[in-house]
Amino acid sequence: MPVSQVRSTSSSVGGADPDRFDVKEAWYPVFYLTDLDKTKPMPFTLLGMDLVIWWDGWAKAWRAFADRCPHRLVPLSEGRINEDGLLECPYHGWSFAGSGDCKNIPQQNEGGQAETSRRACVRSFPTAEKQGLLFVYAGQPDNAENAPVPAIDPWEEGTEGWVCLDIFRDLPYDAATLLENVLDPSHLPYTHHNTVGKRSNASPVELELLTSDKWGFTGTWKEGPRRGKLGSQDTIFIAPNLMWHDLTSKQFGRTITAVYATPIRKGECRLFARFPFKFPSKFPALAMSLTPRWFSHLGQNAILEDDQIFLHWQERILATEGGSEQFSRAFYMPTKADRFVFEYRQWFNQYEAEPFPGEALPPRLNREALLDRYHSHTEHCASCRSALARVQQLRQGCVAIAGLAIVGTTLWQNALLAGLTIVLGAAWYGLGQLEQRFYHGRSIPPRNLPEKS
Repeated sequence: MPVSQVRSTSSSVGGADPDRFDVKEAWYPVFYLTDLDKTKPMPFTLLGMDLVIWWDGWAKAWRAFADRCPHRLVPLSEGRINEDGLLECPYHGWSFAGSGDCKNIPQQNEGGQAETSRRACVRSFPTAEKQGLLFVYAGQPDNAENAPVPAIDPWEEGTEGWVCLDIFRDLPYDAATLLENVLDPSHLPYTHHNTVGKRSNASPVELELLTSDKWGFTGTWKEGPRRGKLGSQDTIFIAPNLMWHDLTSKQFGRTITAVYATPIRKGECRLFARFPFKFPSKFPALAMSLTPRWFSHLGQNAILEDDQIFLHWQERILATEGGSEQFSRAFYMPTKADRFVFEYRQWFNQYEAEPFPGEALPPRLNREALLDRYHSHTEHCASCRSALARVQQLRQGCVAIAGLAIVGTTLWQNALLAGLTIVLGAAWYGLGQLEQRFYHGRSIPPRNLPEKS
């Protein structure tokens, strides 16, 4: 079935022009709801537009505003949600309701009505909640109602029996590069060797395109991963920002690998990766549900870093070869393993879906910056941020306990002190190693380590 039929041709997604996909006329995820803080405004950049996300306690809804006060253009995300439940500018205290209307200008005389001017209003963007994500509509607000929020359809059919892992990360390359990467199943055995893949599982990948139109495409891999041991895999791309692979096997039940790619600015996007599972037995689901979210994120960040460096470099090399418009000349893709990559790039070019036309990529980052975890994930993730604080407190506790033990120790207790010091020192060191995993990734990916004999 064509994606247009799945999504309804009455949809305003992508705009009215049948030959062009307007990327602003779409919903984009910006945060997992669990990572948002209702007590303070949070900044986010979507398609080059600086936004402030904040909780409107009066309407019990998340709001997305342009992150600039109409008075003197300072970012509202540096302000606060005041005692009246309004978003308050940090510069002069102008405050705004969830509609974007200005409600208070402290500097005007009693009886003044400057706040009623349209110039005193802040631009407000439509928001929606879906499957645990907050979405923002980037285009004309009137079109938002007729644009379906992109959701993972199989998961939407019923949440019973599903358990889901998820992660987000700000990536140092375009959303198009991300989608091209995740639509390519043939890279897993090599790029992610000894993380989620094995080179020994590599084999010909015969991808087949089923349908394609302005709103995306569908395809299938009849043999499927691991040399056909898991069954066939279906793929769907919902323009402009969502794809998923859908696999059902006797061993693992139903597994969905879904990715949203939200453009931040040229050369940067936010990835939302979601992994809904429906296992044939209850034990794997129980084990997964008991795993702390922050612990899962440490492993998933490591997997993302398997290809982080070379994808950042790859899109810059493609830019020197003419960019996406010249992909078929720049890329040599002689096998069906690249069928979905070809289709995505063709869709991208045919419907003029470049979010930042004419903009050049920023300068190439060094390896240390590319492996940064703190600024690209930890500081924005409620679970990882809290876990990091606890680890740091525990390390400080080890030092404090050791100090107290030394002060209060008598001569006959020296042996006991030595043993306690060793234990506390080992704990302090181990916690230090764990702490570093919240800040940066490993410099050598597992695929490049010597194989154990």
